Amino acid sequence: MIIIKTHEEIEKMRAAGKILAECHRQIEQLIQPGITTWEIDEFAEKFILSQGATPEQKGYHGYPYATCASVNDVICHGFPKKEKLKEGDIVTIDMVVNLNGWLADSAWSYGVGTISEEASKLLLTTKESLFLGIEQAVAGNRIGDVAHAIQVYAESKGYGVVRDFIGHGIGSDMHEAPEVPHYGPAGKGPRLKEGMVFTIEPMLNTGSHRTKVDQDGWTARTIDGGLSAQYEHTLAITADGPVILTEL
Repeated sequence: MIIIKTHEEIEKMRAAGKILAECHRQIEQLIQPGITTWEIDEFAEKFILSQGATPEQKGYHGYPYATCASVNDVICHGFPKKEKLKEGDIVTIDMVVNLNGWLADSAWSYGVGTISEEASKLLLTTKESLFLGIEQAVAGNRIGDVAHAIQVYAESKGYGVVRDFIGHGIGSDMHEAPEVPHYGPAGKGPRLKEGMVFTIEPMLNTGSHRTKVDQDGWTARTIDGGLSAQYEHTLAITADGPVILTEL
């Protein structure tokens, strides 16, 4: 069942989203060769707590960290580590903030120092894909319209669109209906209605869209060792169009 949010509930989620967005802005300033994703995770947890919120991912189904930190060929759910990031790496930091019981979810991919043209194009196309999907997130459209816009654009640029991990409804729970894939035909899936809140979070690979999961049961990688990037926002469907809740 898709839970329709009131204006007041959406505003509570927006408050959580502003904390999350500011945390990403601070992380952007921290990322450079030599820092570790462990240090980034520690910073994020302290920052979120300092704002009177909590990192919702920590403890979720046993996940032990405040963030997911996915480097190079890791698609998502990477564990923060004490290995130093190197010049040319790309890293995705994904977080969920809980403020007074209401959640916001956002992931951003960052370049470490000077990155290759291949990596730069991947990051740009992934971000563009997200916003093309958001453009389709208007009342009256269907989830499939969002998914199709992302897939068509990403594949036109030569990228694999990950199928195994998708967007989702969010509110007082991290994962609610509807499921929001980033591939598939237009005109299919639930119709979008005012008050729906969900994430759009395309993950694009430089090679195959296929994935594999490490023995830790969490870390998902590209099947062929290619690079992967992800951008994610939480948004609300309103009478005036989609409203991004995870930006300043």
